[in-house]
Amino acid sequence: MLFSYNWLQSFFDKKLPKPEKLAEVLTSHSFETKVLKEVGLPSGGKDIVLDIDVLPNRAHDCFSHLGIAREISVVCNIPLKIQPQQKLAIEKRKAEEFLKLDVQESDFCRRYIAGIMLGIKVGPSPSWMQERLIVLGQKPINNIVDSANYVMFELGQPLHAFDMDKLNPAKIVVRRAKEGEQIITLDNKEYKLDKSMLVIADSSDPIAIAGIKGGKKKEIDAKTKNIIIESANFEPINIRKTSQKLGLRTGASVGFENEISPALAADAIERVMALISETAGGKIVSEKIDFYPKKFKPSRISFGFKDVASLLGVKIPEKKALSILNRLRLEPKKEKGEITVMCPSERMDLARKEDVIEEIARIYGYDKIPAEIPEGVLMPVRRNDNYFYGNVIRDILVGAGFSEVYNYSFAKIGQIEIENPIAMDKKYLRMDLWNGLRMNAAQNLKYFDEIKIFEIGKIFRKAHERIIEKNKLAGVVVYKDNKKNTDVFFEIKGVIDALLSGLGISDFWFDNSPEPPINRVEIKIGNDGIGFIMSPNTFEIDLEELIRLATEEIEYRPVSKYPAMIRDIAVLVPPSTKVINVLDVIENTAGKLLIDTDLFDIYKGDELGANRKNLAFHLIFQSSEKTLSDKEVNVLIDKIIKAIEGNSDWEVRK
Repeated sequence: MLFSYNWLQSFFDKKLPKPEKLAEVLTSHSFETKVLKEVGLPSGGKDIVLDIDVLPNRAHDCFSHLGIAREISVVCNIPLKIQPQQKLAIEKRKAEEFLKLDVQESDFCRRYIAGIMLGIKVGPSPSWMQERLIVLGQKPINNIVDSANYVMFELGQPLHAFDMDKLNPAKIVVRRAKEGEQIITLDNKEYKLDKSMLVIADSSDPIAIAGIKGGKKKEIDAKTKNIIIESANFEPINIRKTSQKLGLRTGASVGFENEISPALAADAIERVMALISETAGGKIVSEKIDFYPKKFKPSRISFGFKDVASLLGVKIPEKKALSILNRLRLEPKKEKGEITVMCPSERMDLARKEDVIEEIARIYGYDKIPAEIPEGVLMPVRRNDNYFYGNVIRDILVGAGFSEVYNYSFAKIGQIEIENPIAMDKKYLRMDLWNGLRMNAAQNLKYFDEIKIFEIGKIFRKAHERIIEKNKLAGVVVYKDNKKNTDVFFEIKGVIDALLSGLGISDFWFDNSPEPPINRVEIKIGNDGIGFIMSPNTFEIDLEELIRLATEEIEYRPVSKYPAMIRDIAVLVPPSTKVINVLDVIENTAGKLLIDTDLFDIYKGDELGANRKNLAFHLIFQSSEKTLSDKEVNVLIDKIIKAIEGNSDWEVRK
């Protein structure tokens, strides 16, 4: 933000440090400052423009020359000059005699002060005022408008003036705009409004976009005699949203967006009326209209010097700390070993004791606080299984050739609608992960021959008016070559085998899902389902259940030195038959020589008939004592076939 060096100097009797030195001092106290340029003034003098980076936490009070002057007073320990009181021409009447005020949106308008001035004379503003505005890049207009702009740069409170005689009847309404309502602003631009925007209106039409820009209809001109001065405080979020929607950013909107104290409105209207009286004459109506439903209360904060030492790691002398607090106008009072401060209304950034202690450190000087290695007892952190096993899962999947992705938790469809969506196709909280992953795969397949991606994240569903969050793991495998896509199911199944084994889970198996869609295979551990493989290329697993069942314990089984023998068997069964039922028969019949049974295919086709599906298994036989012969394995296979066909609805394909 730009500041005039001469203007800052006007707040002090003592001469300020030279611009370069002042910039250095302000920068060392958290206000990065640059000497921008020297400006020649019409009067023959010179001024220096300073560019001061006001951080967001200090925008409440330092977006003004007075705010920066206060900082200079504190950091340079130079007292501010007391401004003399001016004698003003007063009309002892009430503003209500001239104007009616109707504030319909108190949530958006926290305070609205309307002051009346009678018999003013519009003309050029004095040269000293024009010069200060010109230094800041402002074009002088007239003594009324320039006075309002001057006070905004001086105190940080945006102001606006209306020609009272152009209001017929003399009424101001603070309301939401009507949908499609239009206004022509002071710069002759037309804006279309909507009902989310706040306007200042007369009895029928908008006369200003609240907190942003005035309208053309009630502007001050050469014939203006009687004026209404608005000094208000508007809710910052609404001002920011309106400014963004309209593409209209002004000095006033910047001030309100960063939130200023409602208490400032009263000081600003007194100051601007004094300036107008000085530059345009006229009389001030003594009693103003002041709509102020919820009065702002400055923070009252207590702390001890032990708190200062504990937080900063250094003991600041008590006398020095109290001096700093007094220079900050915090009015410290010491009682029973504690300090209580009353924060000025403009210091809205001070809300707790840590904020005040930080101010003491900032003014004391961060460079005076020695760097020390902190001391303390380090307690071992209790392991977080979600974090630990989440990383184990990531390592396994990355080792299998997958890449992790992060998607928004928002979707085009869902059960839970978002009040303020970031886009029209992201109006709901997502109900699954795999839809987003499939979109990722489709978008990226044109750049790569294969896509293997996974995501760990939350999904959201509604149950009995409650929102339920679940952690899920999902993945997608897809190839540009469609021939390779025919084997993707088995690739995913192998990945899940490796994942579950890597988590120490052994009793897992795969079953055809009893629920639609029919091209879905359920992943089970024991009798409990934890997820699905969805044809053709997707899987999703309940991460919370997976982590609950995971273990680091490993059962040691010596590896047999004798070779294994593999046989395949295909069984025709009714569509409703569960894989587990067939597995039970096979494993109970074969005995201990059958060390593993692997379902590798589920097939349905017209050639099998409508009431048949084919389950294909790898049967792995091995002995820890000898090499098995074909004859021994064939005896076991015959025994298995006989047991399977003992069920009249099952048939082993020969």
